[in-house]
Amino acid sequence: MEKQRSFSIKPIRFLVFAFTLSFSVIFLIFFSTWVVKTPPSLHLPTHNLGFNTTSLSVQTLREFNTTSPEYLLKTSILLRSHFERDENSSHIADVSSLEDVQKRESEITVVKDAESRVSLVTGNSSLNPLGSNLSVDGVNSSYSTNSTVDDTGELGHVIYTVGSNSSGEEFQELNDVIDRGNVVFDNSTSGKQDIVSDSPFERQHIELRNDVAEKDKLDCDITRGRWVIDGSYPLYTNVTCPFIDEGFNCEGNGRLDKDYMKWRWQPHDCDIPRFNATKMLELIRGKRLVFVGDSINRNQWESMLCLLMGAVKDPTKVYETRGRKITKERGNYCFKFEDYKCTVEYYLSHFLVHESKARIGKKRGQTLRIDTIDKGSSRWRGADILVFNTAHWWNHHKTKAGINYYQEGDLVHPRLDVAEAFRRALLTWASWVDKYINPRKTLIFFRSSAPSHFSGGQWNTGGHCREAFQPINESFTSNYPERNLIVDEIIRQMKNPVTLLNITRLSDYRPDAHPSIYGRQSVNPGVEDCSHWCLPGVPDTWNELLYYYLRLRTKGNFVD
Repeated sequence: MEKQRSFSIKPIRFLVFAFTLSFSVIFLIFFSTWVVKTPPSLHLPTHNLGFNTTSLSVQTLREFNTTSPEYLLKTSILLRSHFERDENSSHIADVSSLEDVQKRESEITVVKDAESRVSLVTGNSSLNPLGSNLSVDGVNSSYSTNSTVDDTGELGHVIYTVGSNSSGEEFQELNDVIDRGNVVFDNSTSGKQDIVSDSPFERQHIELRNDVAEKDKLDCDITRGRWVIDGSYPLYTNVTCPFIDEGFNCEGNGRLDKDYMKWRWQPHDCDIPRFNATKMLELIRGKRLVFVGDSINRNQWESMLCLLMGAVKDPTKVYETRGRKITKERGNYCFKFEDYKCTVEYYLSHFLVHESKARIGKKRGQTLRIDTIDKGSSRWRGADILVFNTAHWWNHHKTKAGINYYQEGDLVHPRLDVAEAFRRALLTWASWVDKYINPRKTLIFFRSSAPSHFSGGQWNTGGHCREAFQPINESFTSNYPERNLIVDEIIRQMKNPVTLLNITRLSDYRPDAHPSIYGRQSVNPGVEDCSHWCLPGVPDTWNELLYYYLRLRTKGNFVD
C-alpha cells in the first residue's frame, strides 16, 4: 500500500520564504523613501504665494545645499521677486514664472563666489537667507511689513517681521529696498538680532543695478530746475542754530520778510532728497568733514553745522575743540559732534595756494605763489570728505590786474593774465590732491563759483541788491564763468576722482537771498553785501546737493 504524501513545509523552506518576503518589503520601503526625498528639478512650475491668509508656505527650498546652484538661483529669485497687489484681490502676491524672474535677474550682476552671494542677505553663508524664523519645510510662517518713509518720500528701512501674527500689510518691492541696502529681517519671535545687508564687504561682491527711477536720478542734471515755495522750509532758524555768523544772520539783523528762506530747488527731471540731519550724521560717523576755501565756503560750512544741529539731542555735546567762537577774524575751526565721533571743520584758504611776500624792486610786496600749495594744507590731509572752493578773491583788483603779483619760484611775473594764473594755481592744487589724498579713504568735492548780484557798481563802489525780493525767472540765463570751465577741464585731467558741486546756475536765480543791508554793518556801514548769503538760505541747498551726492557715492564702500 502506497504511503500518503505529506503537505507539511519543512522549517528551512519556511525561513527562506520569510527572508525573501521581508527583504522585498524593506527594499520597497527604501526605494519609495528615496523617490520621495529626491530634490525636484530646476524646471519648476509657477508658484503662487498667498498673503491673503496669515501664512506663507514655502516648499521648494527643502534639502538644498547652501552652495548648490539650485539654492543660489532660488535665493536670487526670492530677493528680486516683486510682490504686487492684485486689483481684484486685496492681499495676493503673485510671483511670476521662473523664466520671467530670470529676465529681471539681468538687473543684477553677481560674482561667481557662492558664499559671497549668500552672505549678501545673511552676512553668514551658513544661515537661512530669509532669516532663521522662516520655515522652509511646509510649516507656515506669517509676514508683516513695517516701512519708514523719510521727508523726501523715499523708502527708508523696511523691516520684514517673521512671526505668528500677520498684519496683512502689502509688501513693498524688494528691489527698491535692496538697492538702498536697508533690508532688515526682524526675527522678533526668535529673539535673534536683525540682519542688515549694507556692509562694504558685501557691496564689493555684488552690483545692484538701479530701477528706472534710480537711473533717472543718476542721469538727471540737477543743475537745471526752478525754485519753488515750500512751506516746510527753512530746516532751522537763527534761534535753533547758535553758529550763524553776524554777517549771515539776516533775520537777526532786522530783515522782516521771510520768503527768502522758503524757496526749495526743484530739478526738472528728478527729485533730490530733503536734507536729513540724522542720516547725514550717520554718513559721517567717526569721520572728518572738511571745508577748505574762502568766506563763501565758510558760509556753506556754517549752514552744514546748523542743518546737523537739527538731529542733536544735547547741544552741549557739539563744541569747537579749541573753544573758539565763530568770528570773521578767525579762519580755522573744528566742531566735534561727540555722540557721532565726527568733526565738521573749516580752513580758510582764499586761493588754495600760498599767499606770500617777495622783494619787488626795492620793496617787499604781497605775492601769490601759484606753484605752491597753501601752507595750511597739512590740516586737510586725513579728511574723509573734502569740499574745496576758490573763486571770490580772484575778482579783486590786485588779482585781476596781475601786475607784479603772481610768483613761480623766484620769479615774480611783471604781468600775468588772471585766467592763466587761476589755471596754474588750480593745477598746483590738483597735483597736491593727486599726491597726498587717498581716494579709497577720501571723497573729494570742488564747489563751483557762487555768483554775486551787485547792481549799480561793485561792493566798494555803491553796488546794491536790496531791491530783490523774489528769485529771477528761470528763463534768465547768464554766461558760464570762465573759472568754472577751467575747473571742469582740470578735474577731468586729475588722477583722483573729484565731484564738481555745481551750484552756480541755481544760485544765479537768487539775488533776493544775499544779506544786502542786513549783513555785518559794524565794519563797513552802508556797504551792501551781495556776495555772501543769508542763513537759513541758499547754502542750505548746496548742502542738500552735497548730501545727495554723498548718498550716491557711499552706497559702495564708504558707509558701514
